[in-house]
Amino acid sequence: MVPQIIELEKKYWKGMESHNYETVKNLTHFPCIVASKNGVQSVDEPTFKKMFDSGAETNMKVGKFSSVETQEINENSAIIAYHIEVEMAGKKQNCACTSTWVKENNRWHCSLHTETELLN
Repeated sequence: MVPQIIELEKKYWKGMESHNYETVKNLTHFPCIVASKNGVQSVDEPTFKKMFDSGAETNMKVGKFSSVETQEINENSAIIAYHIEVEMAGKKQNCACTSTWVKENNRWHCSLHTETELLN
């Protein structure tokens, strides 16, 4: 199962990069929890859509994943942590991210995501 979680995480980021809302929505559990430099929040689907749409003009380029760590909690939940390179509006960022994936109705959804920008 763990390799599947890595591929789901990459698919999520590619959906963000290509601004494909349906892909990202279908991989998200609502409400989801997001923790970033902007704080911690529980996000329902309408709020998530507004947040997603607000980035429509931002050109995002997703780089390589590294330092990937995964852990299967049970057959219906797993966690992943990794470093990722992201370029947004010409600015490169290195981030440490974590996600919690939960399987419901035979489909995997991300229920928690955290991002921390790394210092050089």
